[in-house]
Amino acid sequence: MGQPQVIFLDAVGTLFGVRGSVGEVYHAIALSFGVDVPSELLQDTFMASFKSASPMEFPGVPSEALVQKEYHWWEEVARSTFQQAGYYDNFTDFPGFFEELYTHFATAEPWYVYPDILPALAGWRSKGIKLGIISNFDSRLFSVLEALELQDFFTSVTISSEVGAAKPNPKIFQTALAKHGYEPEQAWHIGDSLKEDYQGAKAVGIEAYLIER
Repeated sequence: MGQPQVIFLDAVGTLFGVRGSVGEVYHAIALSFGVDVPSELLQDTFMASFKSASPMEFPGVPSEALVQKEYHWWEEVARSTFQQAGYYDNFTDFPGFFEELYTHFATAEPWYVYPDILPALAGWRSKGIKLGIISNFDSRLFSVLEALELQDFFTSVTISSEVGAAKPNPKIFQTALAKHGYEPEQAWHIGDSLKEDYQGAKAVGIEAYLIER
């Protein structure tokens, strides 16, 4: 098909990923709080907790309350991770641990940009194609994009917590399109999730591409 007017991309797992694994990051920070849990176990229980959590969407919540809602959403995922691992009661200061963990993931340190991303973004931009992000990540995405020096490539960033709808809900794709004033057939979406990215975009008429990392 012809060149799109805008290409939307997912963020985590598409543009950038976690160095090592989430379990390794959780392990390192928990260890600094005196709690030693095998990183492989934490990876397994994190994935179970993350997948069973409700979508990060807060319809009807005022914008000034979103950051707190996001924080508590992730705090519950982290608490469930350690509860399922059987180590939650080993913490003497879980709130302090989680605050450090949450702040850490807002920096560049736990992330790395996939090697094919910068050439692709630069190539699309050179052709005059607008670029946007559609993500179920939280508002820390803005600081992560800045820390990874990716923010200047994108003219829009649409996140589920602000929209009140998470992928594959059509509303988040429609909101992103509206920011650019384009119709679905003028857009592409690229992501690593079959359900959230590929099927979600296809359902609203956006040409979709599934990337495997």
